[in-house]
Amino acid sequence: MSSSRRSRPRHAGSSLSSSSSRTISEDQISELLSKLQALLPESQSRNGAHRGSAARVLQDTCSYIRSLHQEVDNLSETLAELLSSADVTSDQAAVIRSLLM
Repeated sequence: MSSSRRSRPRHAGSSLSSSSSRTISEDQISELLSKLQALLPESQSRNGAHRGSAARVLQDTCSYIRSLHQEVDNLSETLAELLSSADVTSDQAAVIRSLLM
């Protein structure tokens, strides 16, 4: 899936939004990268090291998102096992499912 994204041709002068002709300055990109890096846990942002390159911040962000997806998958499996093995009525299971949605 991600390889198809990488293989898309890049058009010179394309903006972030195809419906907008607004460009983004280097200062704005730097600010957005700083905000993104601040959202990463310390272990992902190189233990608070000085600002990394844009590529490094994006790589770390992608890795963190992948780890979050894996954690969600693991927790979902664990919950499914608990629900199937526990003495849970259908009403209780419905309440649990509604809380998870």
